[in-house]
Amino acid sequence: MVLRPYQNEAVSAIQHEWNQGHQRTLLVLPTGTGKTVVFSKVVEEETKNGSNALILAHRGELLDQASEKLLETSGLDSALEKAESSSIGSKKRVTVASVQTLSQEKRLSAFAKNHFKTIVVDEAHHSMSDTYQRILTHFDGANVLGVTATPDRSDQKSLGKYYDSKAYEYSLHQAIREGYLCPVKAQMIPLELDIHSVSVSNGDYAVGEIGSALEPYLNQIALEMLKYCKGRKTVVFLPLVKTSQKFCELLNLHGIKAAEVNGNSTDRDEILADFEAGEYDVLCNSMLLTEGWDCPAVDCIIVLRPTKIRSLYQQMVGRGMRLHPGKEELLLLDFLWMTERHDLCRPSALISKDAELAKRIDQKMMDKESGIDLLAAEKEAENDVIQEREDALARELAAMRRKKTKLVDPIQYAFSIAAEDLANYEPAFMWEMGPATERQLDYLEKHGIYPEAVTSCGMASMLIEKLKNRQIEGLATPKQIRFLERYGFLHVGMWAFDAASKMITRIAENNWFLPRGINATSYQP
Repeated sequence: MVLRPYQNEAVSAIQHEWNQGHQRTLLVLPTGTGKTVVFSKVVEEETKNGSNALILAHRGELLDQASEKLLETSGLDSALEKAESSSIGSKKRVTVASVQTLSQEKRLSAFAKNHFKTIVVDEAHHSMSDTYQRILTHFDGANVLGVTATPDRSDQKSLGKYYDSKAYEYSLHQAIREGYLCPVKAQMIPLELDIHSVSVSNGDYAVGEIGSALEPYLNQIALEMLKYCKGRKTVVFLPLVKTSQKFCELLNLHGIKAAEVNGNSTDRDEILADFEAGEYDVLCNSMLLTEGWDCPAVDCIIVLRPTKIRSLYQQMVGRGMRLHPGKEELLLLDFLWMTERHDLCRPSALISKDAELAKRIDQKMMDKESGIDLLAAEKEAENDVIQEREDALARELAAMRRKKTKLVDPIQYAFSIAAEDLANYEPAFMWEMGPATERQLDYLEKHGIYPEAVTSCGMASMLIEKLKNRQIEGLATPKQIRFLERYGFLHVGMWAFDAASKMITRIAENNWFLPRGINATSYQP
C-alpha cells in the first residue's frame, strides 16, 4: 500500500522519537485519516528484525480492523489474544489483543516481560485506565505508540502523565484542505432543547438525565429532520438505548426509514450492512458507533448526546467525514442546547482550540440560516479578530501620539544600544547639570527620543552625539528599535538601519503580525 505524504511523515516521526529515547510517544490523527494504516506500517518496520509487537484495543471491531489492515498493508498475519483465543506459542510476530482479556492476571503473567518490543495502543485516550496500565506496566521495557484522534486539552494533560512526547499531529484543517476528509457544513436548527437541570457526572453530562431531558423534544426533532435530511445518509447519536429505540420508532412513524443498533442487537452486522446498502436512511445508536465503524457514504450527523468532551464529539462527527464518490460535504445538524455551562461542545470544537474563535464561529452559524462551511467560518472569525486587533492598535497608537509615548525613553534606548556610559550617566560639570536647551529637545524628539525624560543638558548632549554617530554607521534608529522590541526582537540596537527597515516592512505587509517562520527572540538579521 502506498502511504499518503502525511502518513509517511508520521511513520518517520514515530521512529525518530523512539530513536531519541522517548519510549512512549503519541500519534494524533483525525478520524478518517488512516491511523490504522500508519501504525500497521510502524509494526511492519519494527518486526522486520524478528521481534514481537502487540496491538491493544478495547473493542472487537477495533481488533478486527487492526488485524485486517495489518494484513492488507504489510502482508503480516496476526495472532488473537481474546477470550478463548491465545497467541501463546504462536509463531506470528504480531499479537492483536483485547485489553479486557490480556489485563487478567493469569493471561498477562503467561507472557515474559520482554516478550514485546513494540506496543500500539489504539484509541489511546483510554490508555490511562487501570486495565491498560496493568498491561503497559508489565511490558515496561517496550516502545509504546499511543494513537488517538485530536484530543482536547484535558485529554492531552492526562495523556502527558504517561506519554513522553507527541511524535506527530495532523490537523483536521489540513486533512480537509488537502482533500483527505470532506468539508463540514454546520447547520443550526432553531429548536431550543433545555438541559439546564442536567448534572455533570465523571466530567460530562449525566447520560440518564440527558435521556430524560431529551424525550419531550424527540417528536419536534423528527419533524426538523424531515426538512434537512431528505436524500442524505444520516447517523444520529443519542444518550440512552431506550431513547435511541424510541426515536427510531418516531422516525418510522413520520415516514423516515430508520433502524437502531445497540450493544445487545443480535442482528447488528445485518442492520449495519443494510444501512450501508441503502435499505435505511437513518441509523440511530446510543454511542455504539463512535469507534471502529466506518461507512464513508454517511453525509449527515446529528449529535443528540450533548457532551463537554471534545474528543468524544470529534469521534461522533468523524463518522461522517470520510470521502465517498458523489459526496460533497458532511451536514452537521446542531440544536440550540439551553444550558448554563459554557463548555458544551459545538461544531466549532472540531476546528478551534481558541475559546474566543469558537464563540465567534458558533455565532456565525446561528446568524446564518442556510448553514456555514466550518473552515470558511473560521477564516472569517480570524479576520474579524485581526480587524479588531488592528482597530484597537490604531486607537492605542493615536493615544500614544497624543501622549508622545511613541518616543523612546532615553534610559531604555541606552540599554537597547548597549551604551553603558549613557545608562549610567551622571553629570559632572556645571554646564552638564543645567537643563537641556529647546534646540536639543527638539532634535531629540525629531529623532525618536522622549524629551521629557531627558534630565540634563549633559545627557542631551551625549544622546545627540550617539544618535549622530549611529546615523553615520548606518545603525537602527530609536523609532525602529522601539517598534521591533515591541514585537519581541532582542538587541535591535545592534541591527543595521536597512535590516530593521526590511523587517518593519515585512511586518506591515503581514497585517502587523510577525511573518510565518520568524521567531523574534532568536532572530538575527
